[in-house]
Amino acid sequence: MTAGTPELGVFVTPEAATYPDVVRQVQAAERGGLELVGIQDHPYQRRFLDTFTLIADLLARTERVRVFPDVANLPLRPPPVLAKTAASLDVMSGGRFELGLGAGGFWDAIAAMGGPRRTPGESVEALEEAIAILRASWSGERSVRFAGRHYAVDGWHPGPPPAHPIGIWIGAYGPRMLRLTGRLGDGWLPSLPYAPPERIPEMQRRIDDAAASAGRDPGAIRRILNVGGEITGGPATELLQGPPDHWIEALTGFVLELGFDGLAFWPTGGGDDLGQIERFAAEVAPGVREAVARGG
Repeated sequence: MTAGTPELGVFVTPEAATYPDVVRQVQAAERGGLELVGIQDHPYQRRFLDTFTLIADLLARTERVRVFPDVANLPLRPPPVLAKTAASLDVMSGGRFELGLGAGGFWDAIAAMGGPRRTPGESVEALEEAIAILRASWSGERSVRFAGRHYAVDGWHPGPPPAHPIGIWIGAYGPRMLRLTGRLGDGWLPSLPYAPPERIPEMQRRIDDAAASAGRDPGAIRRILNVGGEITGGPATELLQGPPDHWIEALTGFVLELGFDGLAFWPTGGGDDLGQIERFAAEVAPGVREAVARGG
């Protein structure tokens, strides 16, 4: 396959205790020429800052990177409020917010915060309803009405409109979620190892088939993979643990062979996350871009 220049970025953990470090990590990503910053969203995690509050702060401190929840916890964020928040962030940042969105998980923790406890089927239904409300709220319609099993709005006046068409990038793994991504999503946002390389071609086909069946262009759906690992100075020991040349080869394969348009680096070595991000931006990202441009 041929591929355009991939978008590269970082996947950041919103640890409250290391908030200044989180800010430095994102600033290093922008300074290093990366394009994307994803932030985990687990509102029930007591060690984490609120993701959307943090995103507002990070957008105010940066000028170029696009920032998104990776992925937003829908059961704890009602769609009308989520739509308002997303549009507001997009307006304030000049069009640099995207919406990573998930159906939910960790149901005991969600229920403990007063959220719903849904079956897998119900969570997919609720996500489809939420996407309809989000789309309507950003469409410029003066009044939005929607009556679903999980969500309903009746004569709601949305606004402000976002500064650009906000992408809805869906964190999906199971067949129903992958089909929903193909039918309704602007992007697919999985993470290793939940989407292992050997399963990705099958998962991509499910998205493509669902998109084609819905009359959509499968190529218009962005594919962005969160990749966790450690850049080391020694020999490669795992798929994503090794020196920069090993990372360049592996990530180039994710683009050219597995069809991803973007990659977000998640430092998982448990040490110097800032140093890892600086190395990724300086020693890995340029090599990936060059290798993709050459075709491998």
